[in-house]
Amino acid sequence: MRPYQICVCGDSAINIVVADTISAEASALVRSAAARIQAAGIAGIEDIVPTFCAVMVAYNPETISYEELVSAVHANLDGLSAEGASAGKTIVIPVCYGGEFGPDLEHVAQFHSITPDEVVRLHTEPTYLIAMLGFLPGFAYLSGLNPDLETPRLEVPRVRIEAGAVGIGGAQTGIYPLPSPGGWQIIGRSPLRPYDAEREPAFLYAAGDSIEFEAISPDEYAEIEAALQAGTYEYRVKEAM
Repeated sequence: MRPYQICVCGDSAINIVVADTISAEASALVRSAAARIQAAGIAGIEDIVPTFCAVMVAYNPETISYEELVSAVHANLDGLSAEGASAGKTIVIPVCYGGEFGPDLEHVAQFHSITPDEVVRLHTEPTYLIAMLGFLPGFAYLSGLNPDLETPRLEVPRVRIEAGAVGIGGAQTGIYPLPSPGGWQIIGRSPLRPYDAEREPAFLYAAGDSIEFEAISPDEYAEIEAALQAGTYEYRVKEAM
């Protein structure tokens, strides 16, 4: 029995479903499957999109038929396992918590009957796995949030959330890469931009990479912002061993 299912997504895409619940193993299976298909160089495939529990493969039906694509997928995913996923890099994201940068930090602390400093400590402790990108270019869906910080979304979403805002929405945390409406609890903001169309590479990270948050002061935020504008900021990246 194959460790995945193939579902039709319209007339030019398929979904390769490897799990039905979000987990580190599901993420590893997704990355392994996506890497195998990418490496196969199958003619007619136009895009490969890893998600929480599946890989969507978009294709040109004038180049490759559904049946041919499914056959090629089966051939290349034979023996698929989580061990086939390569470890990604870890990016350190500086965040100024609270105040004008994190208007919901106090609320999150009160919701859990802890101090704002404790929220920051709990939020900066884990190494978060990037399970997928979605919603906006460079918006990373992270796994690894401490359950003690799980907080419901805002009852009334904000019309605008600034780029770099770090928020908590239910059991997830993430960074807004662009100004956007949103309903997550904003606890801080990073001067870094996960997505910049004029930067090479445009994305700071990819699915399978990890993020570590680091608390900084408002003065440090201003210093990093100035360094970014001057082109002298050095991103802190820990390469996979």
